[in-house]
Amino acid sequence: MATPYHLQSPRTIIAKLINMKQHPASLPQPPEPEPPKLILQPRHRTTPAMWCAAIFCFAFSILLIIAGVVILIVFLVVKPRAPSFDAASATLNAVYVGSPPYVNGDMTLVANVSNPNQKIDVVFRSAAVELFFRGRLMAAQALPPFAQRRGQSRIVDVRMVSSQVMLPPDLAVEMLNQMKSNRVAYTVRGKFKVQASIWFWHYTYWMSALCDLELTAPPCGVLVARRCSTR
Repeated sequence: MATPYHLQSPRTIIAKLINMKQHPASLPQPPEPEPPKLILQPRHRTTPAMWCAAIFCFAFSILLIIAGVVILIVFLVVKPRAPSFDAASATLNAVYVGSPPYVNGDMTLVANVSNPNQKIDVVFRSAAVELFFRGRLMAAQALPPFAQRRGQSRIVDVRMVSSQVMLPPDLAVEMLNQMKSNRVAYTVRGKFKVQASIWFWHYTYWMSALCDLELTAPPCGVLVARRCSTR
């Protein structure tokens, strides 16, 4: 049994303290963590089919870039413009408003279609011209296909005949009032499928035309004002 400190001599106590400083009690050390294990995935070999697909995609991308550059250069050099559609003259031959409100009418439109391009030939594959009164369709006429060389213009006669076209009462009254005032307003809309040719290259697009016309009253109504646009 150990002797209590108060019964030990001072020399013994000092000797024990010196011995404890020289030989401290060792604490248990925590175990060292294990290094992480690397899981290596097996390498997949590139097959010949994958190489062929990659080469094909690369070659196709190069061809697309070259084609885009060529098209851009052609457009910068040629500077293509859309053909123009204009109302050269028009004649309002007859308009009859019956009761209940229906309209019979006859108009002859002389249109000037021109190709302003100096390096592009165009072909009008299909063409349709429509006549409107205050947004109401009055007549429609299809045109046969025709070609235009660069810088050429062409006069096209379009006969617009309205037959038993029903009108709301307010529009019928407005038409009668316009004929009394000797100013009849119509709108002409055209839609064209155009094929353009640049050297060895052909492309097709749709073109639309809009003309606001003002004519004197029939039977000898003539064109007194017009405003046409093409896009």
